[in-house]
Amino acid sequence: MSDHTPSHGRLLTGVTWAVLLLGLWLWGREVTEVRHGISTPTTGDVAAVGRPEDSQLPPAATPLGAAPPQRIDIPELGVQAPVVARGLDARGAIDPPPYDQAGVVGWYAAGATPGARGTALLVGHVDTETRPAVFYKLSTVRAGETVRVMRGDGKVAEFTVDDVQVVRRDRFDARQAYGPREPGRAELRLITCGGTFDRASRSYTANVIVSAYLTGTGP
Repeated sequence: MSDHTPSHGRLLTGVTWAVLLLGLWLWGREVTEVRHGISTPTTGDVAAVGRPEDSQLPPAATPLGAAPPQRIDIPELGVQAPVVARGLDARGAIDPPPYDQAGVVGWYAAGATPGARGTALLVGHVDTETRPAVFYKLSTVRAGETVRVMRGDGKVAEFTVDDVQVVRRDRFDARQAYGPREPGRAELRLITCGGTFDRASRSYTANVIVSAYLTGTGP
């Protein structure tokens, strides 16, 4: 931002960021507050998978221009799913895909596009009342594994996973969860429910957050 930017412009930018963080915080806490019929834990109950200390991950690639995502491919999970744009609901939280589209991944369209500079957010359900959903096995992803996103410009953004966290709802921090890990990179977050299913509250106790960064592109 230029030093000559009017103060009211800086204030507006700050307010916009604060509102977005509030919405993400609400989503992180409330996306799990849904009715499920599957009573067993589906994503494990670990505090963090994290990055192995001895892992050698590839360098970050130069960010691409903006282009909407169309599909996501996670080879290690056997996930190949369409991606649809989503916004915020009436409470200011990210609105995930409806349960009748449990095999679809939602992209927060007001944020960064996958492959462009910044942090792109992709969300999906872990299960429905009767069956596993698109991100059922998301917590089993490990550092060094690949996530590919097919974009509207015909390019494939290839990401390398560098961190996997299972964050308890009562310890959720939107800035830490969704903010950039390293300035200037094209980063990606994959988010779903995690922990265990609490019958009393009819909700999961945590969120799985997979972090990845752009390491290559393809046609």
